[in-house]
Amino acid sequence: QVQLVESGGGSVQSGGSLRLSCAVSGFTYSSYCMGWFRQAPGMERAGVASIGSDGVTTYADSVKGRFTISQDNAKNILYLQMNLLKPEDTAMYYCAADPDVYVGGVYYCHVGRYAYDYWGQGTQVTVSS
Repeated sequence: QVQLVESGGGSVQSGGSLRLSCAVSGFTYSSYCMGWFRQAPGMERAGVASIGSDGVTTYADSVKGRFTISQDNAKNILYLQMNLLKPEDTAMYYCAADPDVYVGGVYYCHVGRYAYDYWGQGTQVTVSS
């Protein structure tokens, strides 16, 4: 059974940093796509960053240069390092994973992808001004 459990959320002031973690268990695929998403109250869920099993990363324009997605394959943990946080970064943050990297022969692991088989329950990030 695949489980994704996020942690590391909290409350910080504008300009601060947080590192989110997503502990992944039961996910034994050598090829995969993983991503971080966020959803603010009254807003749709939006992609923040993605990383493929090949290490390729993509980011939403709003977080480029401030957020970094990475993974520790030995510990099966996905990270999202968030620096220079802004009040507009306030949201529930979710991690997601899927073993399908190619769809119809096309590489399909990027921040615009929303189709994932597995999702975590989320961790809240609140940034005050």
